[in-house]
Amino acid sequence: MTTPHAHAVRQLRVLARERGFGCTVGSDRLVQAGLDALLAGVESPSLPLLAGLGRKEESEARELFDTVLEELGLGFRAPADPVAARWALAYWLASRIADGSLDPLTGADRIRADAATELDHPGALEPIVRLARHAADWNENWDPPLAELSDGVLQAARELLGTRSSADLEL
Repeated sequence: MTTPHAHAVRQLRVLARERGFGCTVGSDRLVQAGLDALLAGVESPSLPLLAGLGRKEESEARELFDTVLEELGLGFRAPADPVAARWALAYWLASRIADGSLDPLTGADRIRADAATELDHPGALEPIVRLARHAADWNENWDPPLAELSDGVLQAARELLGTRSSADLEL
């Protein structure tokens, strides 16, 4: 069982990676993550400032969030090479699917849109991309059931991760 402290730190790491990979993360999510971390007992000099931002002060959230990450040693930079960065994103999303922290169909769609498309649809990502496309067009009259598509994404993510060493996945 994950402690509230560990969960809050994990959420800060997730948001750091989201931002590091160039994904849009709203200021409201950064402030909420700061508040959750503060309430979970995470300690950082700038954390109370981030957690206490009001709506009119949300423009300060990104800078304060970065400061909190630096203070906690949680900073993240995606690889400078765009191809390597897209692959790193695909593997990171697959690892989140595999560990249950990201809904498989949501993760598959993100891999399709944010990685596979940018990488010109490499074969290694094709099983996930195919399932993402199928799920995007799915309706209740279709076969297989949506749960089966989700299970397929989970299996495809695990297979993708099986091609990488654990050091490659430590993003």
